[in-house]
Amino acid sequence: MTQWEVVIGLETHAQLSTVSKIFSGASTQFGAEPNTQACPVDLALPGVLPVLNRGAVERAIRFGLAIGATVAPRSIFARKNYFYPDLPKGYQISQYEIPVVQGGQITIQVPANEKAGKQAYSKTVNLTRAHLEEDAGKSLHEDFAGMTGIDLNRAGTPLLEIVTEPEMRSAAEAVAYAKALHGLVVWLGICDGNMQEGSFRCDANVSVRPVGQEKFGTRAEIKNLNSFRFLEDAINYEVRRQIELIEDGGEVVQETRLYDPDKRETRSMRSKEDAHDYRYFPDPDLMPLVIGADWIERVKGEMPELPAAMQQRFVEQYGVSAYDAGVLTSTKAMAAYFEAVVAKAGAANAKIAANWLMGDVSSQLNRDGIDIDACPVSAAQLALVLQRIADGTISNKIAKEIFVAIWDEKAADEGAADRIIDAKGLKQISDTGALEAIIDEVLAANAKSVEEFRAGKEKAFNALVGQAMKATKGKANPQQVNELLKKKLG
Repeated sequence: MTQWEVVIGLETHAQLSTVSKIFSGASTQFGAEPNTQACPVDLALPGVLPVLNRGAVERAIRFGLAIGATVAPRSIFARKNYFYPDLPKGYQISQYEIPVVQGGQITIQVPANEKAGKQAYSKTVNLTRAHLEEDAGKSLHEDFAGMTGIDLNRAGTPLLEIVTEPEMRSAAEAVAYAKALHGLVVWLGICDGNMQEGSFRCDANVSVRPVGQEKFGTRAEIKNLNSFRFLEDAINYEVRRQIELIEDGGEVVQETRLYDPDKRETRSMRSKEDAHDYRYFPDPDLMPLVIGADWIERVKGEMPELPAAMQQRFVEQYGVSAYDAGVLTSTKAMAAYFEAVVAKAGAANAKIAANWLMGDVSSQLNRDGIDIDACPVSAAQLALVLQRIADGTISNKIAKEIFVAIWDEKAADEGAADRIIDAKGLKQISDTGALEAIIDEVLAANAKSVEEFRAGKEKAFNALVGQAMKATKGKANPQQVNELLKKKLG
């Protein structure tokens, strides 16, 4: 039986976060009424000329620096010629022979797949290029019977098309790459990453070949995948389709396909064009883009600390694991929240802060469907909760109750934890005499558990600890309870 190897390359369109379009002054704001944000340049009226948006170029430079790519000192804009109703000019301004960003790498973390018996691993994906281009308009089919409406608000919106080498070998790798890229462009502030609004969408080039064969198989391109789940489902379906087709004696044809999320399958859209079909040629209305070393240096000086560098710093500075550092730097907002908590709670509490962010905080965020930016418990409030655990005022269990109370009441005061502790009488019982009296009562009331423990049953000890905690409504110091019980049981 033939063993198949999957070959995947991704082309990702990241909408750049400029206020105006790439070649005009029209707004890029999402959600306006159709055709209210399209100026004469976007409409391709006679006599208009494009003017390049400097902000779009700077965002491309920032991306190139972040991935260790070459930022071209001179690049060319080209006309990509094709007809479509939402493309007023009859061509798209893009870059072809000389893109602004060349090469570069992104390291991805592929999660474990227990069902398939695969462990987690890291992999470096090489990028071919990233080039600037304008977006097309949008065809509207839903509100028109027998007709198609055209909305040109999106026409001319700046895009950075990011192209990988065909190095990914599974849908899991493709999704890991897409998530890493998404996190990076949002971190850099060059794209808002809103996939529902189309700010970040992927085209997947998928082919299969027998294991050991060097020549690539015939590829199909799946267009406009705007969610990570759709990307994974579409690739997995396409891989199965191609393998079944070949094994049944058929041939894969080079084509563009669309993914149907309702049926969870891809379907043919049109035959896939090659570059020569678009008749690329340099745009005579735009001068070559020249980027000097001083411009690159200025952008470099404005760059934020990158996720990989921050991960390494978290490991070295706070003593968290590499995995934890990766989770904490998954977004810039999460990293900032963590550092704000540690700044208030002290570096000695960094590990417990990391555990809380990845545990209780993330759990509550997921429950309410919000991001860390909207967390109702401020970094200062959480820091005080952690300090009260550290100084023995409350137990970890009580801390969780206090955290939820602050969350639910959306308390504004920084000292909310202390206020709730005092109001509800939640201070941990650490007085040895008081605890000894409680433990004596527990031992007297649970003679059977005492006998079982002395007979060698360790579970009986845990039962006694539980009874002591129950007697104090969870306020006893767990460590002291353990120590005193062991002492009394000999």
